Amino acid sequence: MNVTNVNEYEAIAKEKLSKMFYDYFASGAEDQWTLKENRNAFSRILFRPRILRDVSKIDLTTTVLGLKISMPIMIAPTAGQKLAHPEGEYATARAASAAGTIMTLSSWATSSVEEVASTGPGIRFLQIYLFKDRNMVTQLVRRAKNAGFKAIVLTVDSPVLGRKEAHIKNRFTLPSYVRMKNFEGLDLEKLVKHSAHTSAVNGLYDKSLTWKDVKWLQTITSLPIIVKGVLTAEDTRLAIQAGVAGIIVSNHGGRQLDYVPATIMALEEVVQAAEGRVPVFMDGGVRRGTDVFKALALGASGVFIGRPVVFSLAADGEAGVRKVLKMLHDELEITMALCGCCSLKDITRDHVVTEWDRPRISPRL
Repeated sequence: MNVTNVNEYEAIAKEKLSKMFYDYFASGAEDQWTLKENRNAFSRILFRPRILRDVSKIDLTTTVLGLKISMPIMIAPTAGQKLAHPEGEYATARAASAAGTIMTLSSWATSSVEEVASTGPGIRFLQIYLFKDRNMVTQLVRRAKNAGFKAIVLTVDSPVLGRKEAHIKNRFTLPSYVRMKNFEGLDLEKLVKHSAHTSAVNGLYDKSLTWKDVKWLQTITSLPIIVKGVLTAEDTRLAIQAGVAGIIVSNHGGRQLDYVPATIMALEEVVQAAEGRVPVFMDGGVRRGTDVFKALALGASGVFIGRPVVFSLAADGEAGVRKVLKMLHDELEITMALCGCCSLKDITRDHVVTEWDRPRISPRL
């Protein structure tokens, strides 16, 4: 496949997938303003490159929660990957492992934590929702720990599901050959079969969720907890008070509340409120190495990619996901060289200029 950038996989995926499945992955909430803005906002951040620096050796490696990875680009949790490709999460897990980066498995995955672990070594996180049935949560978290997963990513932006009109129009349902493997045999079969029906999922989710439940999660596991779905300084401070190990600035890929800012626009507020106490990551709209650099310059410790994984998976299976990770790695490397940065710690706020920066007045000569 002669693909030269990440964006090209979306059109290939659209061709290969049924309309129902493509729309399931591609669509956002309501007017889809946030979905589009996640991408568009990156184009309003510009570089201030530094020249004539020795960039003969470039190091992209970093650590996340003390775990060494090859680059600050990780895989976000996306549900139902077997809808994209028969190998689903197996292929994604192998691609992430080959690239030396972290995969986050969705709790709504079509492969279980044990199946993903069986693909071989790799650093993996598990994304969860806090269901009304806390026993389900406890069991799943325990299984993840036993399967060698290294962190729990708690999604906190979904007390109810956002309104995705494409799903309503298409009457989205899961095909019989696809199973929500993390919940097999957990009295969930009948609900999970219809998990795509918003009312069924809304019936499972705990709408009364508060910060005390984040504290509860820490009592049932020794794994670090990362909260995903923070967009404000206020909630950043509350997350740190609640003892989280990290924060992912996320708007759920524009699938939950429409008209929240692009994550790259919300990132700096969260980073400033965190004051370096916990690492801050972001997801949403990352399609280029330049996007990754901009996020790092605004203080992110790394980024997560979601749709690029699903679309490349649909287009070309494991090889597609490997290629996406390689293209983003190589683009980030080139961006760093052209901005005069040899390592991630060389990337500073001065390397970018945003709409909210004060104009720089050059000193009179």
